[in-house]
Amino acid sequence: MSAEDFDFAVRLTDTAGWQMIKEDFEFMTNLEPEGCFILLKNSEKVGVATTIGFDRVGWFGNLIIDEKHRKSGAGSTLVRHSIVYLTEKRISTVGLYAYMDTVSFYKQLGFVFNLYFTVLQGKVKKSINLNKAIDCKKAGRDDLDGICECDTTCFGASRRKLLEPILRDEANVCYKFEDKGKIQAYAMSKVWKGFAEIGPLVSPCGRSDITLSLLKSIFKSLEGFEVSLAVQKTETTVIEALLEIGLKEQFCVARMFLNPPAALECVYVPESLERG
Repeated sequence: MSAEDFDFAVRLTDTAGWQMIKEDFEFMTNLEPEGCFILLKNSEKVGVATTIGFDRVGWFGNLIIDEKHRKSGAGSTLVRHSIVYLTEKRISTVGLYAYMDTVSFYKQLGFVFNLYFTVLQGKVKKSINLNKAIDCKKAGRDDLDGICECDTTCFGASRRKLLEPILRDEANVCYKFEDKGKIQAYAMSKVWKGFAEIGPLVSPCGRSDITLSLLKSIFKSLEGFEVSLAVQKTETTVIEALLEIGLKEQFCVARMFLNPPAALECVYVPESLERG
């Protein structure tokens, strides 16, 4: 994929209602210049796929085929090509988030179910009610090393090339929780034009109080914004709190891995469904 393909990619994703813009594909190709692909049949553009590699962990993102070329093997061709690209970078496991109607498709290609996530969206109508307040502070550029260390412990690989541009963008919002001088949890939100996508968030397993404190701090900075995030289905306390303050469940996705999963036990909100 190159810049001349962005208009096609946006038009194709518009047919699925993904609300992507050219800047989304520009961001992806800047992060992984050789890992975003256009499928052609003869000279006609018929499909799009994106990937990103983080050391030994790869992530498979957007996959969409023009409707008149579906059920022809085009989708599996793009997935297999993407896997070859990632494995040639010595990546040992590839993850993805599958919409429920595509889970069987990815199973046929060797991916194995790991966890369900629910995507919630809406405007926050009131503050999260906490029994115990956890002190979370705004994070800045000087916190990059500590955030990356915390994130790698959960994700299983360094995502510095993704986290750094998010943290350095002054429009975005980031909070951290520190204990004994070390960042133990953090949350980021990408912000633009009245909308905020929350993620990534990493917090210790079993500590919904920290997770909700981070989210409460983020929401306080995003008053009036439409927000969206994906949460592990197992985190019922977090989901119930988000529903109580006005967010609504939109749809469910399945996290799947090719080869053993790299993700470790923690509370986890993806950076995006496209990039893990």
